[in-house]
Amino acid sequence: MVTTAVAFVLDALFQIFVLAVLVRFWMQAFRAPFRNPIAQFSIALTDWAVRPLRRVIPGAFNLDWASVVVALAAEFLLQVLLLLVAGGNVTGEVLPVLFFLAFVKLVRLSIYVFMGAIIIQAILSWVSGNHPMAPFFQAMTRPFLRPFQRAIPPIGGVDITPVLVLIAFQLVLMLPVTWLEGTALRMLTKALV
Repeated sequence: MVTTAVAFVLDALFQIFVLAVLVRFWMQAFRAPFRNPIAQFSIALTDWAVRPLRRVIPGAFNLDWASVVVALAAEFLLQVLLLLVAGGNVTGEVLPVLFFLAFVKLVRLSIYVFMGAIIIQAILSWVSGNHPMAPFFQAMTRPFLRPFQRAIPPIGGVDITPVLVLIAFQLVLMLPVTWLEGTALRMLTKALV
C-alpha cells in the first residue's frame, strides 16, 4: 500500500514536469506565442534543466532538442524509480527496455497535450474567439486541424474537424501506442525474470 502511494506521488510529480517540457518543445515547434500563462509556467518550471543543456545540444531544424532530451531523461528516470519502488532490480538488460518504455510514454503524453489543446481551442472558439489564449491554442492545434478542415467544410456553420482529430488521436493511442507500450512491458517482464 505504501509502495503504491509512493509510486503515485513520483508519477504525478514527474509527469507534471515532463508535460511542461513537452509543452515547451511543441510550442517552439509550432511557433506558438510565448506570451501567455501556460508558456510562462512551462518555461519557469523547466528552464533550470533545458537552458544549460542547450549549450551541449543545439537546436536543429528549428526544434529544441534539449527539451526532448530533458523530457526523455526525466521519463526514463521515472521508469527506473517506479521499478525500484516496485522491488525490481535495475540491470543492464532492463535499462534499454526502460528507455524504450520512456520513449513510448513521451509519445502518449504528447498526444494527450494535443488532445487537451484541441478541446480547449474548440471551447474557446465557441465561447470567446477573441480570448487572449486563443492564438496559443490555435498555433498548437493548427497542424492537426488544417488537413481535416481542407477536406471537410463546416456543416451548418459548425466545424466538426476537432471531433474527427480527437477520434484519430484516440485511434493512435489505442492501436500503435498501446501495442508499443504492451511490447515494452512484455520485454520488461522477460528482462526481469
